[in-house]
Amino acid sequence: MEQYELDDDPERVDRDAVWRYLSTDAYWGRWRTREDVEKQIDGAWRIVGAYDLDGRTVGFARAVSDGVAFAYLADVFVDPSTRGHGLGVALVKLMIDDGPGRDFRWTLHTADAHGLYGRFGFIRPDATYLERPSRR
Repeated sequence: MEQYELDDDPERVDRDAVWRYLSTDAYWGRWRTREDVEKQIDGAWRIVGAYDLDGRTVGFARAVSDGVAFAYLADVFVDPSTRGHGLGVALVKLMIDDGPGRDFRWTLHTADAHGLYGRFGFIRPDATYLERPSRR
């Protein structure tokens, strides 16, 4: 991980790199427009980015939250060219365990990363959890 840096400065994130990934590679969000993604970044409670030694954005995560007790983790990705170095784990750790929301109730949706998120205590919801699915 010495060749990467992580931080939560939202101004540092290369929005073009985020848009490029989310609009082409992200199975969960290709329906969004660039304007949608910009609004989501602008409205995020917290943004975490991963950067290579040249400062290129190679990983990203955002969260929405009430700032007190609840947060939703979204749009976590690591550029395919930099996978296998622990960046996904580091992004989630910085967002969830090492940030201001470490004691929050966290939620997320994923179709393929249950093992990653399980390492951070994510489990299937209990009988008290309800969700209204998107109409898209």
